[in-house]
Formats: sequence, C-alpha cells, structure tokens
Amino acid sequence: MPLDRRTFLGRSAVTGAGVALTGGAAVPAVAAPAVPERDAGRRDDRGHGPTRYSFTVLGTTDLHGNVFNWDYFTDGEFDDADHNDVGLAKIATLVSGIREERGRGNTLLIDAGDTIQGTQLSYYYARVDPITAQHGPVHPMARAMNAMGYDAAALGNHEFNYGIPLLRKFEEQCDFPLLAANALDARTQRPAFSPYVIKRLRTPSGREVRVAILGLTNPGIAIWDKANVSGRMTFPGLEEQAAAWVPKLRSMGADVVIVSAHSGADGTSSYGDQLPYVENASALVAQRVPGIDAILVGHAHVEIPERLVTNERTGRQVVLSEPLKWGQRLTRFDFDLAWSHGRWTVERVGARVLNSNTAAEDPAITGLLAEEHKKVVAYVGEVVGTSKTAMDTAQGPYRDVPLIDLINHVQTLTVEAALAGGEYADLPVLSQASCFSRTARIAAGDITIRDAAGLYPFDNTLEARLVTGAQVRDYLEYSARYYVETAPGAPVDPAKLTNADSIPDYNYDVVSGLTYDIDIAQPAGSRITGLAFRGEPLDDTARFVLAVNNYRAAGGGNFPHVPDAQQIWSDSEEIRNTIIAWVREKGVLDPAEFASVDWGLTRAGAPVFEDARA
Repeated sequence: MPLDRRTFLGRSAVTGAGVALTGGAAVPAVAAPAVPERDAGRRDDRGHGPTRYSFTVLGTTDLHGNVFNWDYFTDGEFDDADHNDVGLAKIATLVSGIREERGRGNTLLIDAGDTIQGTQLSYYYARVDPITAQHGPVHPMARAMNAMGYDAAALGNHEFNYGIPLLRKFEEQCDFPLLAANALDARTQRPAFSPYVIKRLRTPSGREVRVAILGLTNPGIAIWDKANVSGRMTFPGLEEQAAAWVPKLRSMGADVVIVSAHSGADGTSSYGDQLPYVENASALVAQRVPGIDAILVGHAHVEIPERLVTNERTGRQVVLSEPLKWGQRLTRFDFDLAWSHGRWTVERVGARVLNSNTAAEDPAITGLLAEEHKKVVAYVGEVVGTSKTAMDTAQGPYRDVPLIDLINHVQTLTVEAALAGGEYADLPVLSQASCFSRTARIAAGDITIRDAAGLYPFDNTLEARLVTGAQVRDYLEYSARYYVETAPGAPVDPAKLTNADSIPDYNYDVVSGLTYDIDIAQPAGSRITGLAFRGEPLDDTARFVLAVNNYRAAGGGNFPHVPDAQQIWSDSEEIRNTIIAWVREKGVLDPAEFASVDWGLTRAGAPVFEDARA
C-alpha cells in the first residue's frame, strides 16, 4: 500500500533520521545536519556553562486495544484480584504529570508493540467498521496515541493479525513512526518500516541531545501470521539486527540509544526450533550488542520495574524495564548526561514503573473517543441467543467444562461441513481448544455477542490438518506437561496444579472426539492413559482430521506434528465470529447437546476430583 511521502521524508526532516520509501521498501534516509554547537562546548569545558542534562523517557507496551478502563466482556470497569486498572486514558494522566514535572521538551513517550488487537474496541475498527474502508474511521488507538504525543512505537506480532493493508492504514493514521528494524521486505531485504527515529532534545544552554530509538519486533511473526506475511516480509533475529543498526546510529551522532523491543527479557521460544532466532531476546541484545543504554521490553506480559544487564564487550550496564500489559503500568526511564570533551555521555540510567490505578482517566482521551466507545458497547450487547443454564470457564484449566466443549463442538461441525462430499469426508474430526479466558461466562437466559466473543478473545482462524493416532497421542502428552507433577495422596490445591507461570493457559490444549485421562503423578511425557476413540483403544495408525486454530497450526506453542501436517482446509473467518454465528443460528444453547466429560486428571488411576466423571 503506497504511503504518503510525508510519512517518511517529512518525519525524517524533523527528527534527523528515519527511512525513505524506495520501490515499496524502506531504506535509511540521510540524517538531517545537526544544529551547530558553535563554541559552547569549549565554554562548558572551562566550567562556564551547564555540563549536565537530565531527561525522561516514558514507555508502554502490549496495550492490546485498551483505551478505557473498561472490560467489554463484562460491560463494566476492568478489575482483577490485584485491583489493577487498564487503558491509555489513565496512562495519559500519568504522562501529563511527569511532563509537567520534567518539562514537555525533556520527555519522550514510546511504546513496545501489540497495539491494535485485543479488545472489542480494536476488533470493531478492524472488522465491523474497518479503518481500511473508503472514507473509513481513524483507529481509536491512533487517535488516542496521537493526542498523547507519542514519539515512536515498535511493532508487535499482533499488529499483523488483521493483515498488512490494515497495518499500513494504521501506520498512515499515526503521527509518529512505527518502528521495526527486523521487519524486512521479502523481495529487497530492506526495512519495510522505519527502523529507527532520532529525537533531538534541546538543553537549557541551547545544545541538543540526540536520542535514537531503535525498534525491534518478534521473529515469530513469520510463523504466527504466516498467511499474512509469507512472501511479503521476513523477520530476522533481534540480536543480529541490533548489531547492524546500533553502530550506524552512533556514527550518525546519537548520544543516547534506546531500543524498543517487542521481545521478552528472556525465556524459551514458543516456536521451538522452527526458526533460528530467539523469541524473548531483550536481555541477550543488551548483553551482546554494545552501544545500547536502555531497552523498553514488551511481548512477555510480565512486570520488570528495572533490570540491569552487563554488556559482555564494554562492561557497561544496560537498563531494561517492562511495564505490565494493557496500560496497567507506565515505565519511567530517567537519564543523567554529562558534557565532556565535546560530547555527551550517559552517566546514569534508572527505571521504575508507575501503577495506572493511582491515576484518574484523562477526560481529554475519554472524551475524544466517547462515541467510538459507545458504538462498541452497543455492538457487543446485541442478543444472539439464549442459554438454558449458566456456564463458565473458572475451572477450565483442570476440568472438562461445557464452554470449552462448545468451542470444540462448533469447530468440529464447521470442519465437517467444509469437508462434506470431498476426499476427506469420511475421516473422523477431532478438535483442539484451550481455556483462553478463566473469566468467560454465559448466564442462563440471553446470550450477547459479548458473551460469545468472551469464549475466544483471540483473533484466530480455523484450519483442518491430517494427523495420525500416534501423532495425537504425542500432541496430548506434550500438552499435559502443563500440570505440576503431584504425588498420590498429596494435598490438591487447584490454584497450584498447573505450570501456568511458564506455560500460559492458551498453550494447554484439550482434544475432543477422544476419551483419556492425564495422570499427573507421572512425569511429563508419560501421562496420557486410557486414550480411546469411540470406546476402543486409539489406533496409532488411524487417520484423523484435526480442527486447529491457525496459531497452533503455524507452530505457536511448539506442539509436535501439526505444523508439518498436511493442511486440507482453512477459513479466513475468526473462530470467534464462527461461534457467534452458530449461536445466532442455533438460538438456544443446551449443554446436553454439546457437553460431555471426556477427559480428567488422575493420580495412579484415582481421579483427582471425585466428581469429575459424574
């Protein structure tokens, strides 16, 4: 999609860096000449002028479409067990207070990605009233972030969920650059987005400080959004691209280098060995790439107020900070610089996080988007059916519950209908699903779009893959590593049964169409017992069709076999919308029609929960 020339060249002229668009790909533009410093340096070196300067960089990450402190699935203010609040409106109040304290010209505001996916507000303007339509609306996140005066934002992997055209439109609507030094045009291998921006801060003495912000995104995009990016973009590793760009930024006169990285501090990769790159590489970048002063960390959804990593080549410490997701926290980096021998050097960097629940929502932001908010509340409140009984997912991580059965039921019926009359019509269909949200709930009575969408908060689509019985067995064994090994007779605390701290709920799958038990007294890899299909022990050579979401099919979670399995069908519609449409067509939900207890937890053959198969 062509971009306004102003998006690149105009911004470069202001900031002194950026990219110019050439042949559909971006290449580094020539930096604007620095403001002349005349003989100020000599005066300062003699002690006749300011020799120190301090400034602040504020950072958010993983906002996931949260502007208001609102939960569209419960139709009320957001709240959790720790009484966190969410949303840019509260972050805006914190930002305004710090700008007043530090001076507007001495602060920068940046983000580390995953901005335009995650709430019904962001979904509405991607699918229901899309920003890509002719004369379409401006994305609420662009409007809010523009009003708050963001200076730059790195791209997250979820920016690609709705396709590149929508991302390009969002980029066009932002008054700040979207950065991704390791998102390359597949044909030219040049940056497809601005790799960096250099901001110029003016000190009281008139001298400027050049602050470079390098954006890095996640290589897993190549797997997770393969359908959207394959053949169009490639995503090399963070360390490799940082090593290429940081020296360039220093040679261009950057006094300070900050990395905004949509990559956790450290940890295993959910795509395993499918890519030669590290998923959560921020600490590795700090350790191995010299010349970086601080890294704003994203992607992992954890809170890191301040972490110091020593660079192995220079011995200097790099400061890392990750604010909690959805606008629950704001990172504050404070930089102290000294002028000596004609250049600025960083003397100290400190970081901390601020809690957004200490701030009121900024009425300038809530007022700006009041109409958009009202439209989305009305949309998710539309009634699409009724339920005979109340159902929820609170016990979904450790029990077979009806609402997860509902997801699998709809997926199975959808795939069966798609394959009817074809080569694979006679193969039995299995289905995988996870407890995507422990707070999903459908009350007895009316079912709204809000209720149905709450079962599936991710924008995944559905695929069908060919698998064997042996592969399904491996798949279930891998999934069962989610549980903590628990000896027979040991006390059972449901809150401590899972490894959810290291294996998110969405990376634990149950598979419908089979019956089986998971013996959590056994070590991971030897837990699946009684695995049967239609009452008979599972035949390892039998062929099945697995209804699977595109995240898992592309390698998300690093489950075995499925990414390499033959794809025989795929859908472009989100599973969430398929569920909503099915409920609307069905009219009345009766768990007796779709729910059954087909799996359970055991220890040495004894059920963990006595009523599990009741």
